[in-house]
Amino acid sequence: MTRIADPQISFADLEFIIQGVDLDPILKKVSELLDSCPKIVEMVRKDLEWGLKKPHTGRAGITPAQTLRSLILMRVKNWDYRELRERINDGYTLRAFTHFRSKPVPKVDAFNQAIIKLRPKTLEVINDLVVQASVDLGLEDGKKLRVDTTVTETDIHHPTDSTLLWDVVRVVTRLIGRLAEALPRGIRGFTCRNRSARRRMQEIQRMSLKERHEQQKDKYGQLIQITEQVVANARQVLKNTEHQRGRDVLDDLAIDDLRRKIEHYCGLGDRVVDQARRRVLQGEQVSADAKIYSIFETHTALIKRGKVEKPIEFGHKIFLAESSGGLITEYRVLEGNPSDHLHVKPSLERHKKTFGCAPDLYSSDRGFFSEANIRACQDAGVKLVCIPQRGGKRTPQREALEKSAHFKQGQRFRAGIEGRISVLFRGRGMKRCRAKGSERFEMLVGAAVLANNLLTIAHRLIEKEKRRHRQAA
Repeated sequence: MTRIADPQISFADLEFIIQGVDLDPILKKVSELLDSCPKIVEMVRKDLEWGLKKPHTGRAGITPAQTLRSLILMRVKNWDYRELRERINDGYTLRAFTHFRSKPVPKVDAFNQAIIKLRPKTLEVINDLVVQASVDLGLEDGKKLRVDTTVTETDIHHPTDSTLLWDVVRVVTRLIGRLAEALPRGIRGFTCRNRSARRRMQEIQRMSLKERHEQQKDKYGQLIQITEQVVANARQVLKNTEHQRGRDVLDDLAIDDLRRKIEHYCGLGDRVVDQARRRVLQGEQVSADAKIYSIFETHTALIKRGKVEKPIEFGHKIFLAESSGGLITEYRVLEGNPSDHLHVKPSLERHKKTFGCAPDLYSSDRGFFSEANIRACQDAGVKLVCIPQRGGKRTPQREALEKSAHFKQGQRFRAGIEGRISVLFRGRGMKRCRAKGSERFEMLVGAAVLANNLLTIAHRLIEKEKRRHRQAA
């Protein structure tokens, strides 16, 4: 159940207000901005009520405003759910910001259950509303735009064929054990092969280059055979226990859930076995798109960006577009590893939709360069297209342009987005997504961008007030 409105202020809260206990200036501006956009809270309410037959009845829970503000605070401070709950419970100002005030703060699970109901699309629309609010306040004019891509990692171990095969064996075996405990008569005909699979995996991992050349195929063949046996035995168990039921309805639900999970991981096991056999035993070059890199985060993609310190990354590529005021006006979680030059035209169209015109300056690194993109920017009305040429011999005109003071100044402006990415990684928790699933991955990125934009607007509003006070003095 979700409350429609915030709880009433108590006499204890009123006493704190009389004594002058107030929010931090930055959080106060963020709170005022959220209060001025009731449409944002309404969108959160719709997400929280989705799927409920009678959302207006039942026990009172976390309100939409409390859910949104808790999520923002969580990303502003880069806390996990447990620390978020403890900090709110211990401090009155954070209670005031999240609208809990003197009321009891819910358990950790309540925060989790409320926040995971938010959809990535909802956060995207909320970010658009926040950007539009900054335009209405006169804080952003959209005259400059800088773009870049980065990678947010998924929470997986470094994938190899041997560790993936071992993951399949141990997970399927563990689930079969839970199914045996849930069924009144247990199960028969399943052999635990964990120890033999772990030994083969460890032997493969510890091989020297010479041993790998001589023994790798044999060890992989044994590990693949063990994995196939475990998957086949698990499917046979599912078939043999198809008509067995639990002691009550709750046990039946738990058994059905276990059966679905076993079938799911058996299907992933087939993919891992096929991948390992083709790559190791048959020597086939398997494309990156056809590979699976984790049986837990199957949406993970392999990203190569030519970085010397990190040539391979596992996660998703993120496109970011930032204005001169530090607002991220657009973000996208990309599928696979698309080339950067594909994002120039869509980003221009999105910018024109937001601000009503193309930017005077469009700046990026050389990965976004193509002759078609340069022409598209010029046709859209961009006065200075600051994208260095990638490869090939430069014409005298191009050479002169890239050596000009305006072009160099535009490239110095572009470097600012690297700092913004660093803030998102270190301060907003966007470096590595600990949540499971592609939807929660996108939600993390959206929440990090939202927290960044709200803090940026708050800082600029405070600076604007200070300038006004100085002028008045």
